[in-house]
Amino acid sequence: MESGEDCVLRSRSRDTPKMPSFFDLDSSLDGGSSPGTPPQSNGDNHITSNGKIEVEHVISKKLQLKRKAEYLKSDLLRQFDSQVNDFMDSLIEESASLEAAPVSAVFSPPLSEKERSKLRYFRPPHGQGKQFVSRRSLLDELFEVNHIRTIYHMFIALLIIFILSTLVVDFIDEGRLVLDFDLLVYAFGQLPLVVCTWICMFLSVLLVPYTLFYLWSQSQSGSYGHTRLYSLLLGSVFLFYQALGLGFLPTYVVVTNSLPPASCFIIILEQVRLMMKAHSFVRENVPKVLTWAKDKASPGPVVPQVSHYLYFLFAPTLIYRDKYPRNPVIRWSYVATKFLQVLGSLFYAYYVFVRLCIPQFHSISLQLFDLRAMVLCVFNSILPGVLVLFLGFFAFLHCWLNAFAEMLRFADRMFYKDWWNSTSFANYYRTWNVVVHDWLYYYVYRDFLWMSQKRFRAAAMFFVFTVSAVVHEYILAVCFGFFYPVLFCLFMCFGMMFNFILHDQRKGPIWNIIMWTSLFLGQGVIICLYSQEWYAQRYCPLKESNFLEMLKPRSWSCQRGLMGNSERL
Repeated sequence: MESGEDCVLRSRSRDTPKMPSFFDLDSSLDGGSSPGTPPQSNGDNHITSNGKIEVEHVISKKLQLKRKAEYLKSDLLRQFDSQVNDFMDSLIEESASLEAAPVSAVFSPPLSEKERSKLRYFRPPHGQGKQFVSRRSLLDELFEVNHIRTIYHMFIALLIIFILSTLVVDFIDEGRLVLDFDLLVYAFGQLPLVVCTWICMFLSVLLVPYTLFYLWSQSQSGSYGHTRLYSLLLGSVFLFYQALGLGFLPTYVVVTNSLPPASCFIIILEQVRLMMKAHSFVRENVPKVLTWAKDKASPGPVVPQVSHYLYFLFAPTLIYRDKYPRNPVIRWSYVATKFLQVLGSLFYAYYVFVRLCIPQFHSISLQLFDLRAMVLCVFNSILPGVLVLFLGFFAFLHCWLNAFAEMLRFADRMFYKDWWNSTSFANYYRTWNVVVHDWLYYYVYRDFLWMSQKRFRAAAMFFVFTVSAVVHEYILAVCFGFFYPVLFCLFMCFGMMFNFILHDQRKGPIWNIIMWTSLFLGQGVIICLYSQEWYAQRYCPLKESNFLEMLKPRSWSCQRGLMGNSERL
């Protein structure tokens, strides 16, 4: 019986036209004589009696040879093109057949039952949800390319220029080098209170959700009566804890103690992160217990170990799994490098604000709305806004998360994708922050579709945008100390509009340019408007302390001349 490869090769050989051999060419050039037969002489013999070859005969021979060579060349190219096309078609078909198969089944020998059970830990329950696989962060791979690493070196050179310019200006103004970093000292003030607040939040998240879930899982075993009453009671306690213990109390600490911006961001961002992790832990484990209560396949309900939950609270993901793919070793040099890069990004942001933001807004004349001044402010704020965007992405999504992933041997490092290549805002929203996007997709978008029986996809998308916009605006309002819904309007108006206009069907470089232009303008608007409101809040106190005056942006009505230099901020 013939093999499949022999059949394919034989069919391809039948389809390939026969090419003349070099011997056929030689014989045709010699007048078509058979091999081994000397050429016949006739009346048109081109060889003279003295044995000299005529010039005309040589030229005709060369022309014939050239035509035959050109024919052979074109025929060879056609055959090569046909073979390559056939090979690529078969390769595509084979790769398509491999996509449905697990990677381990294709590139590895058959797994034992023990290895399969380990692999099941990394798969989502019931065949749904996020799959965690071992992979590196994209920038770690790109920085191995010299051309990409040169861009990183250019940003370092720009930081050096910022440092030198600041030192030179301070030396000219003060007659000495000023290295007090007063802006950083102010922004990270009251750190002991921040640490104590974080410890309280973390311990409460470690104890309360796990204890409530354990009690609820035991109530589903049937030994307790009134199962639904227990579920309602414990669920209400969990929601009350999320709203009061994690929602209200940390915010109350921040507001009553008037914490500076960076300290506020630490507490509020950790508050949001821990609330999302607690929700994920309950959301992922409740279906397991309900399935067990229905099937009773084991003596008791499946309750995660405390060590698994503790690992999840530190792991750089918001999707709970009992186990994740792990690396075999910890590269402490890699951890140290990432933390140094976080520190460098922090000082980079400091110099961006000192050299580009504070001089512009500290001396600005706060008057009633002026269109020309506003336009100039937006365009002057684009550069610091873009730099802050890049620094926030690099410091947190790349360096900070990779450092913790390395210390925990967490192997799935896809915290972001190539968002800079996006040709649509829909793709940008999916790839900018994969960690938060996964949580919104699985626990907001898909759960909304599940509750609506997949009938309101547009409403589900709108709900996701609303939740994201409200949380972002809540973080900025608490940390800055004023309500100015610039980011909320950008999310709900332009963000929603661009999500449908610049959708995934938009391809080509022009759409990437449009995406970057919109992103630059948005960063300029955010930096300009929030900076103006920040200074207006400090230099234009409220005339009437009522709720409406607190909600009204003070930069719209604040009139003040040039500000003095008595304060740094």
